[in-house]
Amino acid sequence: MSTLDDYVATFDGDPGYLNWAAFGPISPTVRAEVFADADLLGSGRPSSLALVSERFGEAREIAAELLDADAETVTLQPSSTHGLMHALYGLKGTVIASSAEFPSISMTLERAAQASAGELTPRWIEPEHTFVTPDAVAEALDDDVTALAVSHVDFRTGYRVDLAALRDVLGPDRLLIVDAVQSFGVVDDDYSVADVVAGHGYKWLRAARGTGFTSFSAKARERIAPVLSGFAGVEGGLPVDELPAPAASARAYAVNSPDQLAVARLAIGLRDVRDAGVAAIDDAISGRVDRIFEIADRHGIPVLTPRTKSKRAGIVTLAPEEPAALSAALTNAGIVATTRGTTVRLAAHAGTGDETLRMLDDAIGTLGA
Repeated sequence: MSTLDDYVATFDGDPGYLNWAAFGPISPTVRAEVFADADLLGSGRPSSLALVSERFGEAREIAAELLDADAETVTLQPSSTHGLMHALYGLKGTVIASSAEFPSISMTLERAAQASAGELTPRWIEPEHTFVTPDAVAEALDDDVTALAVSHVDFRTGYRVDLAALRDVLGPDRLLIVDAVQSFGVVDDDYSVADVVAGHGYKWLRAARGTGFTSFSAKARERIAPVLSGFAGVEGGLPVDELPAPAASARAYAVNSPDQLAVARLAIGLRDVRDAGVAAIDDAISGRVDRIFEIADRHGIPVLTPRTKSKRAGIVTLAPEEPAALSAALTNAGIVATTRGTTVRLAAHAGTGDETLRMLDDAIGTLGA
């Protein structure tokens, strides 16, 4: 694929899907190529296995390209949480994080602190609307703080943090650790200001589970001890009859060789995004999000997601007076979304079509009737 139109044409699911923030249905290109790779693995021939193994380098190189980084900084992980575990378990000092973060940050930070014998301390903040703004971080800073762990896009509200502004507040010495699950591949931003970026391909990259990856900058590698490093985290192949030190590169933050077919799925999902262009995908999603705002406003449903394009991504969170009624109306109309507590979360992708948005409009309209 080389154009956005080609990319959009690969969204072949039934209309009504607005749940990309929860799960991205696997794309036809991923399905087709991973089936071919599975056939190669089924042969057992060394030449076939070598062809599939080339996906390892492809995935790392394309992820690095989209991060504007070197491939040596990227590791392949079973999930974004695995990458965040490598980052947080190897840290010392005080780490700022919102108490409303997705558990990949909050639970991991808490468990890492419990295992650190007092060397790692969470500093929980409770920013207004759960928005981790530069001001909220600045209020929590002192000399003990060594890092901030934050979601690039908040899973509850769709709020998108200002990475550059957070870097400015933290200064050059503290680490900026970013969970990019809800943004990578669909938000055009400068990830180079972050020291650790953890992503996963099972949502917006449409590559299913097992497709995690994490980048560790040179500064991160200096500060984060590879305490969870396994035999795949060394140089020179399988370490038999020796116990070598972890690699000097980001390879140190690896435990074992990743699932070959998961890596293949990630490589293809990344390739499709790169070829279509992240900026073009971002703009396409923004247009769909604007339409959802218009629909919600016309029906008088409050929206928690910021309206400014630079402060949002693909998530639109509604706060209706009767969330159960709205959820039922959407379900009855064939709309797939996420209802959690008092909110209904919609998530549109570049391939979300007019029919889906019409279905959403009609479903909400039935509440008034």
